[in-house]
Amino acid sequence: MRRVLALLGVVALLISPVVPAAAANTVTNGCVASVPEPGTTTPVRICYSLFKPATASAQHTVPLIFHSHGWGGSRTTDPAAFKAWFDAGFGVLSFDQRSFGQSTGVAHVMNPDYEGRDVVKLVDLVAGLDWVTKQGPGDPLIGAIGGSYGGGYQFAGAFTELRDSGRTRFDALAPEITWWDLKQSLAPMEAARTLWLTSLFAVGGTHLPPAVSAAFVQLIATGGWPTGKAGRDLDAFFAHNGPAWHVRQGRKLDIPVLFGQGITDNLFNLNQGLANFDRALTARARAKSIFVGYNGGHTLPSVVPPGYGTAGDPCSITLGSPSFSGLALRFMRLRLLHQETGLSGFGAYHLSTADGRCLTQRNLTPNKRYQLGKIVTPTGVGLPVNLPIAKGPITIAGTPTLTADVYTVVPRSAAYFALSVGTNPLTAKVVQNNTMPLREKSTARGVRRTIELPAIAVDVPAGQNLYLTVAPVADMYAGQRGPLPGVMMLKNGTLRVHVAG
Repeated sequence: MRRVLALLGVVALLISPVVPAAAANTVTNGCVASVPEPGTTTPVRICYSLFKPATASAQHTVPLIFHSHGWGGSRTTDPAAFKAWFDAGFGVLSFDQRSFGQSTGVAHVMNPDYEGRDVVKLVDLVAGLDWVTKQGPGDPLIGAIGGSYGGGYQFAGAFTELRDSGRTRFDALAPEITWWDLKQSLAPMEAARTLWLTSLFAVGGTHLPPAVSAAFVQLIATGGWPTGKAGRDLDAFFAHNGPAWHVRQGRKLDIPVLFGQGITDNLFNLNQGLANFDRALTARARAKSIFVGYNGGHTLPSVVPPGYGTAGDPCSITLGSPSFSGLALRFMRLRLLHQETGLSGFGAYHLSTADGRCLTQRNLTPNKRYQLGKIVTPTGVGLPVNLPIAKGPITIAGTPTLTADVYTVVPRSAAYFALSVGTNPLTAKVVQNNTMPLREKSTARGVRRTIELPAIAVDVPAGQNLYLTVAPVADMYAGQRGPLPGVMMLKNGTLRVHVAG
């Protein structure tokens, strides 16, 4: 009987199907040779980790997602970080930006002739992989993700291809918390965001060209754009580094983009993201794109003047995803795999309000004007002036602007502007922790200025008021060097805002 049972067991083993071990994703680490640094002939090495899903082959090709890191960081080498992308049917390439991680060279901060061409070299690499889906010879099916500096490479790569060949091989982008105009972001009105610049220099200043690094130190030390050679060095360095320059050259991207921008971001603020959505895309591309503003990003609390904002991303949730990263995955599944994901909200702005609800608007053009009386504020020292604008309930969204005749009594005077909410001028707090500067280089005598205030989304409830805040100092711009405390006066002012319906 025992022999019979043993024989039956052997037969069962012979006729039962053998289940193979699950195939594993593979990781290839390597580098491509890219454009040499100025004055040298040695190619710069741009290093990457390439993740091939277990299911991908020449017979079963997959789209590929580019990924890169923020300023001062390095590429992601852990496959677990991209599991959701593999499971959805994508390959991934994560790379070290020029001068960071294992890559060599000097950081030119998304100059199309350097970082832009680095990205093109990586696209060329991907175009030669037999397991990546092609739309034609040398044309891989690719998207891109990443935030901050990792959003900047997406525009640098796509616009550089557009400049050099008349089209880009990127099929969809999903940049987060990145910039439209880098100089305008780091020093709006040539007033340095010194708190952020100090942090950025600390983690990556040694990667900059020596002359630029020295000028950067001067920018931080004085709080104002350097004069003379240092200023010219910075102007030349930042001239081409962002979508703003490409658009001025007549270029726009004709591909769908999912934008994520921090409304409480006080480095690359909401103004920068809205400029990208409004100006960097063709009308056709914008109709296929989505803009999400959340309370987050590069955030430092506004203590002087006091501000507020509720952290969170209610709009990604409203659009059906628990986070922006989940939204990006659905966006790429729709655009690259042509899967029905239920995603909606194309061509619209989805903005988190300061109190944490999602406000959707199709248009943010200012539709309301408020005439202002004379405003007098100290400069260099003193308390903010809060001028009443409107009573709640009212909802404001988009980018307000203030146009006025400006008078100052001393040169290099600066003041900082924002919209605030409170029950009275003493309790008013700056919406979403953001201010924007006006810095007069010389003494002003009735000079007509238009000042772009921080873009916001805010519900002003009944019983509270909307205020225009004009402050003599702001912590984001600490260290602005002026000769003496003074006074700034604004006359014949008009505030333009978008009141949401």
